[in-house]
Amino acid sequence: MDDDNIDRNRLLIPALGGIYEKLSPYSYAFMRFCTGAVLVPHGVQKIMTNWAEKGTENIATAGLPFSDVLAYLTVFSESIAAACVALGLFTRAAAVVVWIQMAVIITVFQWKFGYFWTSRGIEYALLWWLLLTAIFFRGGGRYSLDRLLKKEI
Repeated sequence: MDDDNIDRNRLLIPALGGIYEKLSPYSYAFMRFCTGAVLVPHGVQKIMTNWAEKGTENIATAGLPFSDVLAYLTVFSESIAAACVALGLFTRAAAVVVWIQMAVIITVFQWKFGYFWTSRGIEYALLWWLLLTAIFFRGGGRYSLDRLLKKEI
């Protein structure tokens, strides 16, 4: 069985096999798009509120060097790099950029609050980190701008 054929014996609702077969080729592109697209509003919000200037203090308080540069990189990561992940453009490089940001958020800012995001914990950033790990290894995929460019970076 290859990725495009659905084994109807394994389906919870076998009658939906036709729908599964039609939509399954798009499932990775959908997951990749959503991973990036859900993060983009965070970046847009940071741009609209001039967060980089305010975020510098939070980053410096956490003990990280070059806090002003890291603040602008955060805005870049959550807007441009996240949009690239969503579109599948320079997918692997963009995934690494956001992956690094999520690793820093998890280890530096959220670890002390535990797991659950409702208590400012790592849960939400960890989910992004895991999705970006998979995206990095798979690349843009069949339905990506990388594929149209015939080059994966």
